[in-house]
Amino acid sequence: MRIDENVIEKLDDAGFEVNANAAGAVSESRCYTVEDLQSILMISKSSVYALLKKKEFRWIRVGRSGYRISRKSFDEWLDHTA
Repeated sequence: MRIDENVIEKLDDAGFEVNANAAGAVSESRCYTVEDLQSILMISKSSVYALLKKKEFRWIRVGRSGYRISRKSFDEWLDHTA
């Protein structure tokens, strides 16, 4: 399933967070988890959260403590950072 792009416009004040219930199901093949970014970047979980807080790439919140990071947004960020 895909995230309805019309739902994305309803962002909170952080500018990148969308309620996952409103967005619908997120296909895992299009997203990374915090743990995935830890492995890819070889950094701590708190460092990943710091990147999310700095709005380095697009992400959505799933439930109370889960995050899904846009694979495309992250990969573009990594290409420009490296």
